[in-house]
Amino acid sequence: MMKKNLYTFLFLLLSTLAYGQKSPEEFLGYPLGERFTPHHRVVAYFEHVAANSPLVELQYYGESYEHRPLFVAVISSEANMGRLEQIREDNLKRTGFLSGSPETGLAINWMQYNVHGNEAVATEAAMMTFWDLVNPEDTRYKAWLENQVVLIDPCANPDGKDRYTIWYNQKQNKRLQPDPQSVEHSEPWPGGRPNHYLLDLNRDWAWQTQQETKQRLELYHQWMPHLFVDFHEQGINDPFYFAPAAKPVHKQVTGFQREFQEIYGKNTAEKFDAQGWLYFTKERFDLLYPAYGDTYPMYNGAIGMTIEKGGSGRAGLGMLNALKDTVTLKERIEHQHIAGISAVEVAAKEAQKLTDNFTAFFKDNRENPQGKYKSFILKVGDQPERLRGLLELLDLNKVHYGELGRKATFSGLDYQTGKVRSFTAEAKDIVVSADQPKSVLAQILFEPEAVLEDSLTYDITSWALPYAHGVEAYALDRVIRPEREFEAAAFRQNEVQPGTLAYISPWRASVHPRFLAALLDKKVRVRYASYPFELDGKKHPAGALSSTEMEMIKSQASTRWS
Repeated sequence: MMKKNLYTFLFLLLSTLAYGQKSPEEFLGYPLGERFTPHHRVVAYFEHVAANSPLVELQYYGESYEHRPLFVAVISSEANMGRLEQIREDNLKRTGFLSGSPETGLAINWMQYNVHGNEAVATEAAMMTFWDLVNPEDTRYKAWLENQVVLIDPCANPDGKDRYTIWYNQKQNKRLQPDPQSVEHSEPWPGGRPNHYLLDLNRDWAWQTQQETKQRLELYHQWMPHLFVDFHEQGINDPFYFAPAAKPVHKQVTGFQREFQEIYGKNTAEKFDAQGWLYFTKERFDLLYPAYGDTYPMYNGAIGMTIEKGGSGRAGLGMLNALKDTVTLKERIEHQHIAGISAVEVAAKEAQKLTDNFTAFFKDNRENPQGKYKSFILKVGDQPERLRGLLELLDLNKVHYGELGRKATFSGLDYQTGKVRSFTAEAKDIVVSADQPKSVLAQILFEPEAVLEDSLTYDITSWALPYAHGVEAYALDRVIRPEREFEAAAFRQNEVQPGTLAYISPWRASVHPRFLAALLDKKVRVRYASYPFELDGKKHPAGALSSTEMEMIKSQASTRWS
């Protein structure tokens, strides 16, 4: 009798869970593919499922400039969800971010959607994949959650996504209109691709100029995934792209990282072949520039992969391509959904390989860095404000550095001349050593010249930080370790001295536009020098700022500028 009552209780519990969790169609009131879903409804759907499922936890990591929430849905088996923090911390032990030995060995698979706002099929596909993984009545994929944690970021650029969605919902025809000349297939400037400030978030990973990127990478570094899949759309006449990537592939990409892309590609190809769907690999989308959603994870030990479905902002609910086939939103959702399910499947089957090679990647970083240059010395010189911006960027990317701690002479590549020469470093000069967890990323950000194995590239081929920040720097072929932690110079209170007629500020680093903006915000009138000049034996270059409004500066100007 007790056993019968127990079975009845479990049946009622499962029925309650199943009834409590609605599919996207049940919750939204329309099937996926019938229209584009605004971000607030996407958020509401994920919150609904998370509130009713033991397999899901939402982690909010920030908000967009227009105050739309940014979050990931963390998905795994019920047992794994009960030890989620241990799994996360164990993974950080593999990197060296935390000390100790990991006790768990789960793969961590992060799937990011809709970083380009008008590639809006991605968020719809994210909801479909999310539901398939957590649906209590669907057991097809539950075993894959036993040995992996899946993180789904359904919309990485909600401002751009809603800009596109609102425009399209205003312009679409009542009936499907696939004619490319229809207004709904001609998105006006600026389009939904960029974020609020019209920046491309898929070119911002390493530089972190945008709020969304900074917030996302804070969470990224708390998880350090083994697999990162970035879902996009491309031109409507291109069918579907998935890994393996095209050349050039950066020389620091490991053999296993290349191998895993092949494993994923073959698995996904089988699924597409079974449906008769067109696709291509290795023809476009390389692995070189470090600020993409596939390359940045690669340089942080993960397997980074880009997914691209034909359609993008032009296709809308459906549009004729060059072959006179109608590419529909429903079709695009299904294709991206299958590509995502393939990633979950492969991560589950190859979880041991993923964790083992991830561990080896960071062990090599700490003990045997592979790049040509093992250390980088940055001169403080007489323009420390230029160095400040570079060090802030290293902090954002969790790259360790410190002060040399002694005066010494070295031989290294001079970034300014491109030649090896002897130079003297001072105790306060900065050292970035390659024997650290972020070795590969540091070496790539500082490499003087990228090595190309193919002359055709998708994007930028030069990004060395010393050039970008105008800092005197040297690359050394041996490890030089800093002897002490860097201590930033303290801000000092600016005081207007008696008898002062004017203040002059240089114009030579990224900090100076911010200083000027602070003055203008306080209604201080500022002049600039259109040519170089000398005053009291000190030379000032063209562009130097000056102001004679002493009382205004004294009473209102910002006081936190060194």
